[in-house]
Amino acid sequence: MTLATPEQVAEPGEIEELSGEGGYSRRLRGAFGADLGPLPVIVGLIAVWMFFQTQNSNFLTARNLSNLILQMAVVTVLAMATVVVMVAGEIDLSLGSVTGVTSALLGVLLTNHHWSVWAALAATFAVGAGIGLLQGAVTVFVGVPSFIVTLGGFLAWAGLQLSLIGSEGDLPVNNSTITAISNNYLSHAAGWVLAAAVVAVVTAVEAARVRDRRQAGASGAAVWVSLVRVGAVAAASFGLVALLNTNFGVPYVLLVFGGVALALGWLMQRTIFGRHIYAIGGNREASRRAGVPVSAVRVTVLGISGLLAGLAGVIATSNLYGTSAGVGGGILLLEAIAAAVIGGASLFGGRGRVYQAVLGALVVASVENGLALLGKAASTEDMATGVILVLAVSLDAFNRRRRAAAGQ
Repeated sequence: MTLATPEQVAEPGEIEELSGEGGYSRRLRGAFGADLGPLPVIVGLIAVWMFFQTQNSNFLTARNLSNLILQMAVVTVLAMATVVVMVAGEIDLSLGSVTGVTSALLGVLLTNHHWSVWAALAATFAVGAGIGLLQGAVTVFVGVPSFIVTLGGFLAWAGLQLSLIGSEGDLPVNNSTITAISNNYLSHAAGWVLAAAVVAVVTAVEAARVRDRRQAGASGAAVWVSLVRVGAVAAASFGLVALLNTNFGVPYVLLVFGGVALALGWLMQRTIFGRHIYAIGGNREASRRAGVPVSAVRVTVLGISGLLAGLAGVIATSNLYGTSAGVGGGILLLEAIAAAVIGGASLFGGRGRVYQAVLGALVVASVENGLALLGKAASTEDMATGVILVLAVSLDAFNRRRRAAAGQ
């Protein structure tokens, strides 16, 4: 028994004959992945932006887009964690609480115990990863579903967060390194260098993809597909930098979650470990029989989730210049799940891309930001996000039935 590649598990039909009858539609799917990949999300995002721009001319200004990046940072990191977990066929309901408890820990270590910033960050990330590994171990070795384990974690870690912060309910953090993450900006020149670096990385990845397809003997490996992708990324990167430079520049936090997205994307798409994650989510028993270390991968995936929740806690602390009992609470977890599903991750496992979670988070943040600009109440924002989530899940279920009918 051979192990399927990520493309075979997650993106069936992407490597196929691109000529003959129906060739144009297959080429279009090939440009974005199976089922048009991120194209529906991008079209939806454009529609959202056009609507809010017509309602309020400040929506697409550099200042508001910069604020939008800051507002979406925590949800984006958690959405990427959610994608990794969901692709493996698991779920992590403790992400919000782990974000809260790691934020509280960071605040206590820096403000109350006066630790150095690097020691405090190391401890924060270690605790986040440790929580994830603990929950993964209980899920795998005790045999309790991750839904139940992380639901218990959702309650337990929220309680620990309150215990760490104490009766005051909030704790200021004035460390300049931490506060710079969400409140400082790259110089204009550094922004252009960053855009060029992003395009260079994407070009290298696409070149490797074309090479791999040709080595695999894929018929008509379309170079133009990769050129479209590189061109789209280049236009978006340089256009965004040009716009943000008319304000303060590129926020540091964009560099943070953008770097995480690139690293996770490489891990999921270009490594054996990533191949194993997709295979397990697609068919756990078949993966076990193929020799995949299923237990180790499942535990590690939940450990990665906890680590990313720790990063979200750091970003939240930076954004607030402190920590409070409210960090990680509210509908943060639901927003992260919504962003992952809107971006194309399947609730049934085996399918999803990290960069699409970023697009999903951008949709959620854009709706909330646009409604806030229009002076709508928070309840309206929640209802809009809920409607979008249901539509995204419905689309996922429809695609799943269509794939089953087509024998994919």
